[in-house]
Amino acid sequence: MHYFDLAIILVYLVAITVFGAHFRSGQKNLKDYFLGGRTAPWWAIGLSIVSAETSTLTIVGTPALAFGGNLGFLQIVLGYLLARIVISILFLPQYFRGEMFTAYELMRRRFGERVRKLTASIFLVTRALAEGVRVFAISLVISIVLGTGEIASIVLIVLLTLFYTFEGGMTAVIWTDVVQMTLYVAGAIASFVIILGKIPGGWEHVALVAGAAHKFTIFDFRFAPDMEFFSRTYSFWAGIAGGCFLTTATHGTDQLMVQRLLSARDERQSRTALMASWVVILVQFTLFLLIGVLLYVHYADLHLTAPAQKDRLYPEFVWNNLPPGMAGLIIAAILAAAMANLSAALNSLASTTVVDFYRARAKSVTDRAALKIARLATVAWGGVLLAIAIAARHSKSVLEAGLTIGSIPMGALLGVFLLGVLTRKPREGAAIAGVAAGLSIVVGIHFYTPIAWTWYVLIGTVTTFGVGLLASLFQGPEALPLETAGVRQPTGGLPHLPSRHASPDANPEE
Repeated sequence: MHYFDLAIILVYLVAITVFGAHFRSGQKNLKDYFLGGRTAPWWAIGLSIVSAETSTLTIVGTPALAFGGNLGFLQIVLGYLLARIVISILFLPQYFRGEMFTAYELMRRRFGERVRKLTASIFLVTRALAEGVRVFAISLVISIVLGTGEIASIVLIVLLTLFYTFEGGMTAVIWTDVVQMTLYVAGAIASFVIILGKIPGGWEHVALVAGAAHKFTIFDFRFAPDMEFFSRTYSFWAGIAGGCFLTTATHGTDQLMVQRLLSARDERQSRTALMASWVVILVQFTLFLLIGVLLYVHYADLHLTAPAQKDRLYPEFVWNNLPPGMAGLIIAAILAAAMANLSAALNSLASTTVVDFYRARAKSVTDRAALKIARLATVAWGGVLLAIAIAARHSKSVLEAGLTIGSIPMGALLGVFLLGVLTRKPREGAAIAGVAAGLSIVVGIHFYTPIAWTWYVLIGTVTTFGVGLLASLFQGPEALPLETAGVRQPTGGLPHLPSRHASPDANPEE
């Protein structure tokens, strides 16, 4: 047992839980609990976006990808940049018109209450499933460190994170993200230096061995529109299309990310946070992939056998080979990533539940009552994620499992959001038809074709948007034009609303 390392991990877990919980003071309403009162600076929001985007899946899964393959995953990161540009142009201006708490209020404004609840429901199911896989990923680390069973490890991390998220809300999420992201990036840098120091010959030897095995290959430009082309997960074309559409969907329509963007003081700071986060993401993914390359060379030099479950590779190496103290810090860093992402998921699931379902019916609820319901919803979703994590213990690759689950419905969400922002004619029925078609097509592709997950969002988006437009040709006359309700229709699909900063008394339900 590494008693010193265990002490470091224990101190960290207690410290971060207490730190997050102390943000409870000053919370008076849902704006404080779900958006941190919109007081966080752009750089903190940017780091919080990175923390949510990387998670434990990145830390334990990305080195495993490079160990068994190459640096091809970086092709997807290029698509991430294009997505951020699209979001800044199309979605952010819409989110900062009026006072909004969730992404799905945009759908209510454009299509009506049924589409709002449909898109919110898709988010709740998808985020819960994907986050359950992420929670399981951290159980791999805890079980290595403590020698506990996977179920006990899952329960431990969920309860600790649930406590400070319950207490501190979004403010706790953002600022614990900043602390925890700083810790796990520092841990990754330390890991890289220490692993490199264990390889005789240093970087020159790594370059020789890894180069001969094509570990530094990034781009795959092969283009042939056949089934083999669409079944390759990491190609330039799949990376650009998959990365762009997936990130546009996750960062533009998924409440986990949109909630962070809405927490900014204004649209400009939100855009700055979003674009700055890409630079950090690129550095992070490169760092973790190179750690995988170093581990490949280390294992090859010593003729070691890699673990059967490659996701255990990096945490096992850290715990069994790094010096006392350093191993504890790096394992604490991995736990930091897990807790940061889990806390964000709990808060976003609770916000969607309360704002898009509960408050949509009980509009006259007091701030105090709404805040109480928000905390109860956080606890309830903690129980749901706990159950899903326990059921996800047989995943082959936690990184790809999480990305696959997230990609299946995201095309339908992105398609209906684009339908709302870019068009005027389609109404509620057409939007619902588009979502149903997009979901059905992608589910069928997942189960009955070898097409890689990197294409799911593109296919789902095009299907949803196209079917929605087609269905609008058959819709009847509009019963109540927007102008009748006193709302002027602009050139785009959404009704014009003043900026939320135009009046401090803006009503989110108006």
